[in-house]
Amino acid sequence: MIARVAVWKPMPDDDRQWVIDAAKTVPGVLDAYHLIDPATGNGLSIAFFEDDVDISVVKAVISEKAEDIGWNKEPRPSPESETIYRVLRRG
Repeated sequence: MIARVAVWKPMPDDDRQWVIDAAKTVPGVLDAYHLIDPATGNGLSIAFFEDDVDISVVKAVISEKAEDIGWNKEPRPSPESETIYRVLRRG
């Protein structure tokens, strides 16, 4: 299993369930979470994938959905960083 962790400063404050829903249409996407620090507005986006998932395909599906709903019509923040991890243990 692999995980993608993106750091947002700030986390977009719109209803971003559409991102998770779009990502989960790709086979092998296991789950995704958006976390926010209420004091700062900063956040994390954490997604879990089976080993064989091509994350660039997931990003392309999300980008297509963003175009479909007009999300890109106004300036939006991008993640400050993105890191891919291999999951060693889970409980």
